[in-house]
Amino acid sequence: MPSTLPEADPAPADGSLPVGSLAAVPDVPLSIYVHVPFCTTRCGYCDFNTYTASELGSARGASRDSYVDAAITELDLARRVLGEGAPAVSTVFIGGGTPTLLPPDHLGRLLGAIEERFGLAADVEVTTESNPESIDAAGLQRLVEQGYNRISFGMQSAVPHVLRVLDRTHSPGRPQQAVGEAKAAGFASTSLDLIYGTPGESMEDWRVSLEAALAAEPDHLSGYALIVEDGTRLAAQIRRGVLPMTDEDDLADKYLLAEELLTRAGYAAYEVSNWANAPSARCRHNLAYWRGHHWWGVGPGAHSHVGGTRWWNVKHPAAYAQRLADQVSPAYSREVLSAADRRVERVLLELRLADGLDLAVLSSTERLRVPAIVARGLAEVTSDRLVLTLPGRLLADGIIRELLD
Repeated sequence: MPSTLPEADPAPADGSLPVGSLAAVPDVPLSIYVHVPFCTTRCGYCDFNTYTASELGSARGASRDSYVDAAITELDLARRVLGEGAPAVSTVFIGGGTPTLLPPDHLGRLLGAIEERFGLAADVEVTTESNPESIDAAGLQRLVEQGYNRISFGMQSAVPHVLRVLDRTHSPGRPQQAVGEAKAAGFASTSLDLIYGTPGESMEDWRVSLEAALAAEPDHLSGYALIVEDGTRLAAQIRRGVLPMTDEDDLADKYLLAEELLTRAGYAAYEVSNWANAPSARCRHNLAYWRGHHWWGVGPGAHSHVGGTRWWNVKHPAAYAQRLADQVSPAYSREVLSAADRRVERVLLELRLADGLDLAVLSSTERLRVPAIVARGLAEVTSDRLVLTLPGRLLADGIIRELLD
């Protein structure tokens, strides 16, 4: 089942933001994320806020057909709250779930609604995620016609027994085929998502998946270590001893293999888990998160951040739709970050980037810890920025804990 929402202060019913947060709106790039909470089946490892048809049943307001109308109503709210000073949207990301379970014209309506309310930057990046089995060549062509220029397919693995453990529904070979169809349709950028560390996955299995992904020649690849989330079927299987738990050394070795093969193929890591074959192929929407830009998250369970205020919506699609129908913000709760909190977040996020972290962000005592980290070969200082080395990327979380006061 989906994980629970964090608890914080109640969010205002009208969606209003603190004056200080609103003051920052005109000067910071704005992104829009839209969460589409529908899936055909629930993968055993997944704790995202997604629902199958059987889980939703006949819940009022929770159908795919009515979802876009509810999302557009939240966009109206976003327009009112952010005001006339909001900049044109720099990036749009439709995530899930499986966004391409919605017809391309519905996804086109969403993008059109964003453009009507905020405008789109001349170089806007518009991404949708997709299960490769949920769309065909004609649908991909229609998405391009609707204004989408980037697509990210969930591949996870090319090995049948690994896909079975993950409960993935696509057939081996379909993600690579979908990349080719997306390129032919005119997408400016294509991406494949991979997962490593699935119980029972050998090093050779991981190599096969990497080589299969590279053979499709996507512009971008993401490789994520499997996280076993409490409450998932996979966690229950591991707890009962049905499946083994992957150890940290295995994950590290698989990360190093990914770096080796992807670098050899001309890709460069611009964030710990993301590689692109050119700077222009980097996911600008995700960079907006890592660089602390503003984003409004539309949809059930979606998170947002504007000017140091962070909030998240109610999770169930029916509750989300009902709030909007009642002219109440779907926000469940929120937190206003202090200057100290925002500084810590900068360190947490920016140190993961290949561009590294400006040393000026660190306190005087934190800067004193930098030479020891550099001496151990875990980071370098370049142009007054602290940049993780490859060994440092493997230990990024530990380095951040060591560094911070």
